[in-house]
Amino acid sequence: MGRLEDSRQVPAPGAASPRGVLYPARLPTFDRLPPPDAVRQLVRWFWIPEWQIQPGRSSRQQLIAFPACNLVVEPDAVGISGPTTGSSHRDLTGTGWAVGALLRPAAVPHLVADPAALRDRYEAVDLPDLHERVHREMTGPGDRQSRHRRAVDAFAGWLSEATPPPNDEALLANAMAEAIDTDPAIRTVEDAAVRVRLSVRSLQRLAGRYVGLPPSTMIRRRRLQEAAERLRTDPDTTLAAVAADLGYSDHAHLANEFRSVLGLSLSSYRQRVASEDGGVRQDG
Repeated sequence: MGRLEDSRQVPAPGAASPRGVLYPARLPTFDRLPPPDAVRQLVRWFWIPEWQIQPGRSSRQQLIAFPACNLVVEPDAVGISGPTTGSSHRDLTGTGWAVGALLRPAAVPHLVADPAALRDRYEAVDLPDLHERVHREMTGPGDRQSRHRRAVDAFAGWLSEATPPPNDEALLANAMAEAIDTDPAIRTVEDAAVRVRLSVRSLQRLAGRYVGLPPSTMIRRRRLQEAAERLRTDPDTTLAAVAADLGYSDHAHLANEFRSVLGLSLSSYRQRVASEDGGVRQDG
């Protein structure tokens, strides 16, 4: 992919690697910052990578993305990446940075006409004021932490000016996404509908308008993230135990879904992660 789009899963400095990052040993320097209060209903968090890759080398960042859109400022552009349905990657080269906002559903209709049309796509957007504000702070004086904090404040200031306060439906969409992402007991669309007190059909309409993915896909992505995380962090657990704990009907069901998204088997992924634990691979 030509643009950085899914680094929303990266940890804050010193934090354990969260769901979604498939090869944590490859990560360059990232910060993840909480949103200021003014945009807390619009942004889940801001993420800022900076990298310096040796000439002739590259660092592949591969992810199972959260089901959401990102608004991203880079040195030469602003873009929106839509929700993804497979794994995604970006090969980092040279020197660069990005400032991204993992958008909550409430922000999406004000920035994207149809999030479903943006699935698995990046689209450049003409937002010169946002670019100028963030670029100025990222390239200004100060250490990394102070530049990043100023960049987030500038980004949040633009968002609060450009986006009206969420209405009740938008807040319900936020609650839906939060429930699906954080509650492991939600394993079916019916579970999610009961949790947010909507009919299945109303839940599907809400997800389509504010996320751009069906709720069933949102649930599957969380479970795949959790499966990958278990395989990385618990080397003694069996593949069958992972499948059972995550509510899959059997090991084969999880294995087939994992392969369809990542293109490799559960055991191959576990072996690949183990081989990289000793250091950062920069050759992709």
